[in-house]
Amino acid sequence: MNRTLKTTALATTFCAVAGAAVAGYGQVAAQAQEPSWTVARTQAQVQAQTAAATSARHGHGQGDAFTGTRKIRVDGHSVNVSCSGRTVARKPVVVLMAGGGDGLETMAGLQQTLSHQGRVCSYDRLGEGASDQPNGIQTVDDSGRILTGVLDRIVGDRPVVLAGHSLGGYIAARYAPDHRDRVTGLVLMDATIPALTAGIRKAIPESATGMAAELRDQTIAVNEGQNPEQFLIADAPVRSAGRIPVRIIKHESQFSEVPDYGPALERMWAEGQQEWRALSARSRVSTAAGSGHYIHVDRPDVALKAIRQVTAQATNHR
Repeated sequence: MNRTLKTTALATTFCAVAGAAVAGYGQVAAQAQEPSWTVARTQAQVQAQTAAATSARHGHGQGDAFTGTRKIRVDGHSVNVSCSGRTVARKPVVVLMAGGGDGLETMAGLQQTLSHQGRVCSYDRLGEGASDQPNGIQTVDDSGRILTGVLDRIVGDRPVVLAGHSLGGYIAARYAPDHRDRVTGLVLMDATIPALTAGIRKAIPESATGMAAELRDQTIAVNEGQNPEQFLIADAPVRSAGRIPVRIIKHESQFSEVPDYGPALERMWAEGQQEWRALSARSRVSTAAGSGHYIHVDRPDVALKAIRQVTAQATNHR
């Protein structure tokens, strides 16, 4: 593939959105974030404390209370998780979900800051970071089973706010409707849109050539599972997750590298973000001024404000 395409901001967007099919994507992401703010790369040494089990609706108690990073077994796989901060009564635990091609360390800055006000965790999905590789193609149901297993271990019966970037946001949004007793709020940071394959086919026609054609073909291939997670990013309607608070944040500008199709791609992306509003009657879409795809890196203040607001609303409505 054209080296220029690999390193453009547009390629970064679609790699992150769809799962990092392009070689070198992880390097692009890492280089993009460090000048913006300081990201904590390490957590405190693991302090193994097992919380006392209590009788509750799921029967999983309060979860394992630990600070730092550890491997847990979920559905026969080793999953890398990181937790910090203390549990606060009635307050949901925030679970951060990185984009495709990214490990949990890309969320470390948010996690460190948020942990001053409560419990925050993140994890590497199968195929990402230090977690095991998947056994084959994964669907939303497969990723959902892993997420459920992670939550059972680290959160127990406590409610959660899922805050996801890119593919992490897509998975969070697909997970929430079937887990209304557990997910009490969502923050989607430039989440992969609900129908990316149909959108890219419309925005960049089959007659396109050059970089645009490469991008079109690359995105479709990645959506079909050619990504580190072997995750099938299927187009599907948005389902309701009830009346939970939902904040949807989109980038301001990202598609200038393909000028002939940039406006169509921006329309596609903006319309897709609006579609996520169907998750809840209490959803709201906003734009992070001055931000590209990595909103939590370019505008951490915007990401933090949204997560705090949703967490507060979810706490007050319990």
